[in-house]
Amino acid sequence: MAKTILVVDDKESLRTLVKSYLTQEGFRVVTAANGREALFVARQEKPDLILLDLMMPELGGYDFMRVYRREAETPIIILTAKLEEPDKVLGLEMGADDYVTKPFSMRELTARVRAVMRRTTKETAVADVLRVGELVLDRNGRSVKVNDQFVDLTPSEFDLLATFMAAPGRAFSRLDLLDRLQGTSFEGSERTIDVHIRNLRTKIEADPKNPRCVETVYGIGYRLAPEL
Repeated sequence: MAKTILVVDDKESLRTLVKSYLTQEGFRVVTAANGREALFVARQEKPDLILLDLMMPELGGYDFMRVYRREAETPIIILTAKLEEPDKVLGLEMGADDYVTKPFSMRELTARVRAVMRRTTKETAVADVLRVGELVLDRNGRSVKVNDQFVDLTPSEFDLLATFMAAPGRAFSRLDLLDRLQGTSFEGSERTIDVHIRNLRTKIEADPKNPRCVETVYGIGYRLAPEL
């Protein structure tokens, strides 16, 4: 069954172009012209991934994410004409999984879409459960428990935690984590990892300012504490 992608942009020409290209690539594509319309479409269609413009009338991309992230953990790729790093970081902090800067090529966009799809879709039928201390991660169900309580993670946060839990005590560089998250098609900065780690800590640590689960390894990157 074809994966559904929601394209949200106020420019009709861009929506038409992206829809045409992604449809040829085998995806089912639905569109919305602003964030308010996107909320309605997303609730009805339950897309597998959302391509989201930031600057739109009525309800912008940031406001859309603020509302929609309370309802679903659907992967989101930001489409932005802004080049400033703070804008990209803010989008990631609000739950986006990747960003593509306008203008972009259709081949690049498709590569980003497939990369996010690969790491957020599990094809295996057998549960793969990782347990480290009070952390329990189910790869098949894509669920996480901390002290027997379910916590909601974005796809990026989930995959980072799965990487750490598969090798407790191993230090991963930021570049290594970038590659594991999105593969060679990703061109983001190491700052991206820092944002996702900060968000992850707020969800799984008793005291995010003094983390005891995901530790910083100075000069290298991050690791899951070998003993929890």
